[in-house]
Parts: sequence; structure tokens; C-alpha cells
Amino acid sequence: MKGQKNGQMSAKESVAVTMRTLRLLCHIYPGAIISRIAQIIWNALTPYVGIWFSARIISELAGERNPAELRNLVLLALFSAAVISLIGGLLGRWSDAENSRTWFADNYLFVDKNLRMDFVQLDNPETQNLLSVIQANRNSGGWGIQRLMWSLDNLVSSVFSTLGGVALVISFFTSRVPERAGSWRVLDNPVFLVLLVAAMIGIPCLSSALGNKVGKYYASSAANHRLSNNLFSWFSFKGHDRTAAGDMRMYRIDKLCMKYSTDKTGLFDSQGYFAKLARGKVGLLNIMSNVVIRMFMMLVYLYVCLKAWTGAFGVGEITQYIGALSNITSSMGNFLRIWGDIRNNAPFLKQMFEYLDLPNDMYQGSLTTEKRTDGDYEVEFRNVSFRYPGADAYALRNISLKFRVGEHLAVVGCNGSGKTTFIKLLCRLYDPTEGEILLNGIDIRKYDYQQYMAIFSVVFQDFKLFPYTIAQNVAAAGQYDIERVKDCLQKAGFGERLAEMKEGADTYLTRQRNDNGVDISGGEAQKIAIARALYKDAPFVLLDEPTAALDPLAEAEVYARFHSIVGGRTAVYISHRLSSCRFCDKILVFSEGRIVQQGAHDGLLQEENGVYAKLWNAQAQYYAE
Repeated sequence: MKGQKNGQMSAKESVAVTMRTLRLLCHIYPGAIISRIAQIIWNALTPYVGIWFSARIISELAGERNPAELRNLVLLALFSAAVISLIGGLLGRWSDAENSRTWFADNYLFVDKNLRMDFVQLDNPETQNLLSVIQANRNSGGWGIQRLMWSLDNLVSSVFSTLGGVALVISFFTSRVPERAGSWRVLDNPVFLVLLVAAMIGIPCLSSALGNKVGKYYASSAANHRLSNNLFSWFSFKGHDRTAAGDMRMYRIDKLCMKYSTDKTGLFDSQGYFAKLARGKVGLLNIMSNVVIRMFMMLVYLYVCLKAWTGAFGVGEITQYIGALSNITSSMGNFLRIWGDIRNNAPFLKQMFEYLDLPNDMYQGSLTTEKRTDGDYEVEFRNVSFRYPGADAYALRNISLKFRVGEHLAVVGCNGSGKTTFIKLLCRLYDPTEGEILLNGIDIRKYDYQQYMAIFSVVFQDFKLFPYTIAQNVAAAGQYDIERVKDCLQKAGFGERLAEMKEGADTYLTRQRNDNGVDISGGEAQKIAIARALYKDAPFVLLDEPTAALDPLAEAEVYARFHSIVGGRTAVYISHRLSSCRFCDKILVFSEGRIVQQGAHDGLLQEENGVYAKLWNAQAQYYAE
């Protein structure tokens, strides 16, 4: 799987992926789209009300100067301005309220996909790399949904601004130069009108084409932009990171940070790539784009003023026609620039859908998995083999074993021997490449996926706690049984630390999130993670290196209370510390993806040339009595 390159897509592809994204946006936050469009249309059309009133007032001042007529026009202009401002404010408030949620909705697309995605796909480094690129492009250049939202704003504004302007200039084309103007009547020649309309279309096209070339430079530089933005952000703010303070001070990493913060040759700096573009091609294109528009507007001013001078219309209409023609020209140019921006943004939308469209091939099952009150479960691995996607070698090979509820198993072996893969297969984070795993004689793939996962409590080696209260972390919910939370924390060995906290289990983790929060050690975090596994009250408890972050005394405490912690549940331990194996009924010894030994601690030690005995003897000095 490879991410879409930032090359230009065909117009048809660009429209297709853009329309698909718009349908998606209307689905995930319709209120934001409707309110946004309503506000944009209102803001695009209402300026013409002021232009129209200004033209009427100026005409009256240049003509009869009727006080009553002037008073009425001024009062109507003021009243309309107040109404426009009031409605605009209400629309703005509505739009702000709706759009404040769009960033979260945008993120939710990826969060929801991650939760629904097959874990084997999510665990794939290429998948994570694609997601990282998408997020970096969004954060650096706004590419993707956010850029499309900006384009949508400008697109709708341009269309309605053009329509409003056309409504005000129709009379300009129908106004005739009077006969008394003599030879100046040539201004009514259709050739002039055709040339004006052609220029109104052609000049914005030319200006936009030049502007779109500028956009292509930035789109094609997305990869460099992303890298530079990441480097700048990382090194600019690393000095605030308390966890890096020791290394920063000992090795003067600040000097390296300064390189990326002050280097003038960086992408965004005065001698960098974008600065060179601004002084070269991009700067020239921007100048040319603005010059052609300004030259056209000079000709428009001249033509309108000449027709007014010859008597085709009054002086007040000069304001109306020039304002309307100016808005039409800029709106048409903006519309065409948006089209270029949409095409430049389309590859990033396609890249987003490349991620969102990743297939979920894992069968979800339909059979009910009950949380049996009698705890009568039997798990069997039958000739199970597993190979990671894209890998040549098997991570596990021909694994066959049975265990029943209440048994305590230890899984040991060197790094890369297949221990963690075994646990992930048991939880059905992965499906076997070959063979089958049975629960009470039924292939686990036939069980409802979510219900099957509910019978497992797992403490992964790289477990995560969240910046909520301790109780919320243990219960993994906003509503919980506080006494049960405390009991689980006590069983996990966190009771004494909890008693020291003024707010008890309602204490927030990390002071960065809450003034009354606490910072905890790695060992304390591990105890909270164990308590979370106990709170779930699942019949299977799987612990991947459950005491890795504990000191020897805390580790001894956990093992001394091993049976009270686990109770009658089936417990499967992955551990490098073989001292934990003495507390287990059966030990599974993995080597190169196979179970090479299994049995009780004393029996395995009798096999002096076995893997277990070698591992035990290598560590014996740490737990010799």
C-alpha cells in the first residue's frame, strides 16, 4: 500500500473525489454545511444593497436634491444596514456554533475507522505511515477536508457574488448613449459590449491560471512542507518537554534545536525554498496575476465613465456599475482559482479515502458468547500458524494446546519467539493464517466479534492510561461502582498510594491536565492497568509483562497475592522474569514461533538442556533464595 503522490489528477477524477467528500461532509455534519452556506450567501449578496443605495443617494445629490427623497433613501439605507448586520450576526452565531464541532467530526472519521478496522490492518506499519502522512498534510498545509471547506466557502461566495453583480449591471448594458453625443454613440456598438464581456471572462481566466500555477508549486512541495513543519514544531517546543529536560541539559540538545528554529535556509525561512520561489517564479506569477486584473479594471473605469459623461446614465450609477463589475471580475477570478485549488487538493482527498476505504476482511461472527456464571470455558489451539502480512517467515508455527478456565499459564521465551502474537491470536486481534482456535469446541471466528473480546481482560506491555480520573481509568467509563474500583486498586497493590491522595479515586492523572492531578511512576501506572483488567471481571485475564515496571519489592507483593488478584479466572502471563512461573499451573516455552516445552516449573527444570532451564539458570542469581 502506497500513499497517493501529490501529482495533478484529471478534472474528472478531481470532481469525483471532491463530490464524494462533500457527500461525506453533508452526512457527518449537515448543520455545519447548511449554516455555513447560508452565511456565505448572505455575506455575498448583501454588499450590493449598500452599492444600490449609494448609487441612488449620489444620483439624487447630483440631480434634483429633493430633501424628502434624500431623507427616505438615507433612512432606508440605515435600516437595511441594521437588518443586514442583525441577520448576519445571527447567521454567524449559528455557523460558529455548528462549525466548532467540525474539527472533532473530521478527527472522528479516522477514530471511527481505526476502531472498526481489522487490527492486523491497523497494526500494519504501512497503514500507520499513511495515516501519519494524512495528518501531517492536514496540520501543515490544511490539505484534505479543511482545504475543501475553505474552497467551498469561496466557491459559494463567488457564485452568488457574481449573480448579485450581474443583477446590478444589466441596466448598464441596456443604457444607451443619447443621440446628442454624436460620434460618442460608437460606445453603444455591440463590438464594445462583446469585448467587455469577453474581457470579463478572459481576464479572470488568465489571472486565475497564473494563480493556479502558484498553487501547484505549494501542492507539489507538500512532502517537504510536512517534513519541515514536523522538524520545526518538534525542535521548537522540545525545550518545554519536562521528560526530555535531562538529556537536553546534559548533551546541550538545545544547540540542535536552534539549528531547526533559526536556520535561514529552512523551507519557511528567508533563504529557504519558498522564499526563493517568492523572489522568482511564484513572485512573478503573483505580480502578473494582479497586473492583468488591475489593467482590466482601468479599462472598465474608463468605459463606464465615458458612457456616464456622454449622458447614458447618471453619476450615481457610476458607483453601482463599477462596484458591480469589479465584484463580478474578482468573483469570477476567485471561482477559477478555487477550481485550481480543488484540483490541487484532490490528491490529498484521494489519499484520505485510500485510508478510509481499507477493507475489513475479518469475519465478525454471529454466535452469542455468554459470560457464563459457571465459568465453564475451554480454549483449544489446533495446529495454529500465523504470518504477518507481507512477511515471509511465520511468527507462530503449528501451535496446539488446550487449557480450561481457572488454569494459570505462563508464556516465556526470548524476544521474537511469538509470545505476544499468541496472546493477540487468543484475543482475536488477529486471525490464524492456518489452523483454528476453538472456544468450547466452536471456532472463535463464528462468535460475535465484540462479544468474544468481552470475555478477555488484557494488560498489554504498551498499555495506555488516559488523563481522566483514576476511577475512570479503572472502570473505562464515566459511570462506575466506586467501591469496586477501590477494591480492584487494592488487589492490584495500589491501595497505599490511593490512601495518600486527598481526592482518592477521583484524582486526575497528570498535573498537566488538572491542578489537583498527580504524576505517577511507571510501576504505579502498571498497577492501575492491572486494576482495570480486574474491574472488567472477564473470565480470562491476559497479562503481558505485568511486573516489568515494578521494583523487586512491589513485584514480590504482586506474586505473593497472585491468587487473590486473579481469583478463579484463567490467567495467561507473558513474562521475561521466570520467577513468576512458579505461581502458574503450566508453563509454555516458546522458541522461534513454536512451543518447544510445556509443563510445571519443577518438571521443566529437570530438562537440563531445555530452553526453560537455560533461561532460568541465566536469571537464577536474581531470585536465588
